[in-house]
Amino acid sequence: MAFQDLLDQVGAMGRFQIIQMAFFILCNAIVAPHIMLENFTAVILGHRCWVHILDNDTVSDNATGTLSHDTLLRISIPLDSNLRPEKCRHFIHPQWQLLHQNGTFSNMIEPDTEPCIDGWVYDRSSFLSSTVTEWDLVCESQSLNSVAKFFFMAGMLMGSIVCGYLTDRFGRRLLLTWSLFQLAVAETCAALAPTFLVYCSLRLLAGMSTTTILTNTVLLIVEWTTPKYQAMGATMAIVSCNLGQSTIAGLAYGIRNWHTLQLVASIPIFFLFIFSRFAIMLPTFGLFLHLKHLATNVFLVQFLLGAVSLPSNYVSIWTLNHKGRRISLFFFMSMMGIYFLVIIFVPEEMQTMRIILTTLGGGLSFASVSCFVTFSNELLPTIIRATGLGIIGVCTNLGAALAPLLMILETYAAPLPWVIYGASCILAGLTVLLLPETRNQPLPDSLQDIKNEGKVSREVKQEELSIKVTQF
Repeated sequence: MAFQDLLDQVGAMGRFQIIQMAFFILCNAIVAPHIMLENFTAVILGHRCWVHILDNDTVSDNATGTLSHDTLLRISIPLDSNLRPEKCRHFIHPQWQLLHQNGTFSNMIEPDTEPCIDGWVYDRSSFLSSTVTEWDLVCESQSLNSVAKFFFMAGMLMGSIVCGYLTDRFGRRLLLTWSLFQLAVAETCAALAPTFLVYCSLRLLAGMSTTTILTNTVLLIVEWTTPKYQAMGATMAIVSCNLGQSTIAGLAYGIRNWHTLQLVASIPIFFLFIFSRFAIMLPTFGLFLHLKHLATNVFLVQFLLGAVSLPSNYVSIWTLNHKGRRISLFFFMSMMGIYFLVIIFVPEEMQTMRIILTTLGGGLSFASVSCFVTFSNELLPTIIRATGLGIIGVCTNLGAALAPLLMILETYAAPLPWVIYGASCILAGLTVLLLPETRNQPLPDSLQDIKNEGKVSREVKQEELSIKVTQF
């Protein structure tokens, strides 16, 4: 039976397809703006040469305090053909004689000028900063601004070349998950890039990821729907990209610092992992690897975390057996998220309270991992359990690797990493409620058993086996 025929029988647009389509539309709306992001992060601001007599506060106040800014500008910066200050050259020496002349000076010898050797002064009335002001990509270096955009587009080209093969080789979802991870890390690190070369390299990786994400979202929408809904799904995917482009314009209007804008556009990509197992290990390792940020006495906290592991796992066993898998994992993940959000508001002086909360957070983390391992094994059918657990292992390791990287954001706002850890816990807990309950259910042997038919299937198999034994 063809896959499309199977979709016709089980439902062309059920709950699964609707949730999946909504997720992919959200992906496109968040990812697509990165194509146009440099319209705002790499904008070329008005600029002129930095000159000692004009821009050195000490000199301006003491030696030339009676002269206006415009007067000092006139004797320091030559005018271009439009009678505006030159952007890339300045007078070698102040031209005081210009203060006593009016009009043009065609009969005079042109004063000697030179390129900007001490840097530039930028007009920050529209934007506070950009990659241009970060690395002075003006005048002789202005072409490098286009080079940065070329790197991103080259990445998109490379992504288009390899996307098809890798997608067919490793599967749509796995490659989509990896590309989301790569884009989130590359674009977040781009905001913190120490050099222009590092920034271009990160934008190259971002371009490769963007193409792969946008291609695979459309593929999955089309392939999981019947021809009746395929045109609608593909169109909605494109519309979501367009809406994302409008959103970035609004963000850029309110955020005029390129570092902040880059982070605001990149960090939400991390939250797209709430539907995967990033979401469990990200906050877990965020807690375990950064104990020094939570309490000064690391030795005591490490000991208490080890001591609390046994009672926390016992509690997880009790809740799994009496409350079910979904409720247990939802509860522990949500409480862990609340812990991350609460610890932000506890002053560092209250070390006893911080140690108690960190110990409780560690216990919730241990319980969450126990529930996660149990639930994952019971959800997967036997024929693909090993493969599925391998993929889940890759996802959990990616989440673990991502946890320390998020601490880089502490440079801009100390609570930001903890907010991300907490929000990912709560959102992941809510997502768990979409999964089927597996408590007191037999392990599924096949994909057919996943549709709540495992018990019936097993009973039929046992009857057939008993009949065969009786006949023998």
